[in-house]
Amino acid sequence: MKIILFIGHHKVGSSALQSYLAQNAVALLRQGVLYPAVEALGFERLSSGDVDDIEPWLLPPNLREAHNALAFSMIHDHNGSPVPPLHSDLPSTDEMLALIQRQVDLFNPEVMVLAAEVFSHFGNINCNLIKRLTGAFPGAEIQLSATLRRVDDYLISWHGQRLRFGQKVRALPGGALSHYVKTIHFDYRKMLQGWVATLPEAPLTLRTYAEVMAAGGSVKDFMAQAGLPMPAPSGTDRGEERRINAGLHRALIEIARQGNATLSPQDAADMFRVLLQIGPELDLPLSPQIELYGAAARTRLVNQFVPVNDWLVKLVDRPVFADLDQMGHLRDVPEFEANKAALAQLTKSPYAKEFRPAARSFLAGLELAPNYE
Repeated sequence: MKIILFIGHHKVGSSALQSYLAQNAVALLRQGVLYPAVEALGFERLSSGDVDDIEPWLLPPNLREAHNALAFSMIHDHNGSPVPPLHSDLPSTDEMLALIQRQVDLFNPEVMVLAAEVFSHFGNINCNLIKRLTGAFPGAEIQLSATLRRVDDYLISWHGQRLRFGQKVRALPGGALSHYVKTIHFDYRKMLQGWVATLPEAPLTLRTYAEVMAAGGSVKDFMAQAGLPMPAPSGTDRGEERRINAGLHRALIEIARQGNATLSPQDAADMFRVLLQIGPELDLPLSPQIELYGAAARTRLVNQFVPVNDWLVKLVDRPVFADLDQMGHLRDVPEFEANKAALAQLTKSPYAKEFRPAARSFLAGLELAPNYE
């Protein structure tokens, strides 16, 4: 049996990929590809062989992102980190791995796919996590698949994701960047090195986010690169990729950041939800046109990414990011100007009424300032 492991990264279409695989698990199984469940509901769904018409975002989290749940549980076993509330009522890690093996024995697949962006943390935390996961399936042929995003764009997307989680963060050029450069979210060596060292015989398919999008998105690209069949669309358009985890417009990131720092967690979450919903309706510059770093931070990004990029090039024996030179280029619209344009619209009709009282009061009193010179 071949095992294809998609190990991330975050914010590269991984949620859409997992949702597609989960929604099409029964159809894939009919073609010899197992996308295994980790709990009873998912196992029952696979065992019944019935294709339902539920939309992917309506699937329970432990079914929609089953292997993230497994990864979080493994990390918890290793260092005590809490499993996110999203993945509650899980079996133990041993029980989840045993259930996957039961499915392998029952269905006898040619290929098994395990996909989770949380796998991206394994090598940086401890390579024993990799050994435990792959060691549960002795004799299997392992292949690795990973997607990386050009780091300046990636960090903005990840920064917004942390705001979605309700975290209180510093501005990108005002301290957050100093934190990120020490992590897998900037130093891609920390993400990949443990995997390739632990599994030296496993081939690695390394794609960039730009390549993935040019190929039609994370689903089409992964299935094509892995050589897997795509089930014919049925029910609720299973053949189409759905964007599951859309990012916040860049003109709204600073507003959400200050909201997280000021409002109660519930009020901040409510405001973020509204910002995400109405962002596309606002009269704003396009997100890629907005500069969130400033010249000094961009220079630091470029300089500190050189050894990371050199390592990646050596790993795959080819240039990785075709547009790496764009990292040093300032975008046309300063963040402060975009923030002001956004706030002016959020505090007036028709958008002000979309917010709850606490958020309306916060926005009315918000005094913006530049995050860089």
